[in-house]
Amino acid sequence: MIQTIAPRTGTAFRLARGQVLTVIDPQGEQVSDMVAYNADDPEEYLSSGRSIDYASRLFLSTGDILFSNRSRPMLEIGEDRVGRHDFTLTPCSKDTFRILYGDKTPHHGCQGNLEQALKPFGIAPDRITVAFNVFMHVAIDAETGEISVRPPLSKADDFTRFRADMDLIVGLTACSAGQSNNFSYKPIQYRVD
Repeated sequence: MIQTIAPRTGTAFRLARGQVLTVIDPQGEQVSDMVAYNADDPEEYLSSGRSIDYASRLFLSTGDILFSNRSRPMLEIGEDRVGRHDFTLTPCSKDTFRILYGDKTPHHGCQGNLEQALKPFGIAPDRITVAFNVFMHVAIDAETGEISVRPPLSKADDFTRFRADMDLIVGLTACSAGQSNNFSYKPIQYRVD
């Protein structure tokens, strides 16, 4: 059954080893921050550094494995209709909106949404890691290393599938940062098979 995450909100759930999580962009150009933890030991979590290091590239897609901080496979990317995601930037937060955008009354962002969603699983705010930002389009200048956030390449009903390689707790959002979503806020959908 397809579940919907309302704009600028998040959720968390268990994903059993062997199950497949499909993250769907129902309207297009919407990012979803995804974090994952070993369901039996949340001190083991999704690691951008290990995953990028072992893949030897920044942009991960079909066939790539997302590794934990203990170098164990957590998720494998299956069918990927977009092929461009980010695994370098942290979840947006009040501080993101205050420091980067100058907001005087900032939204709590994906960080706050993940904090709320993961609290029932005993995962503290400081344990929220760099997310696999599904559908996020970050360009990197090869000479200067300067980054720029561009509109996602995802179109309506595009999706990416992830197969769990261990029992997991997954946090998932409909991203709250305007810059990441071409300055509009839309839902994200997901399905577990």
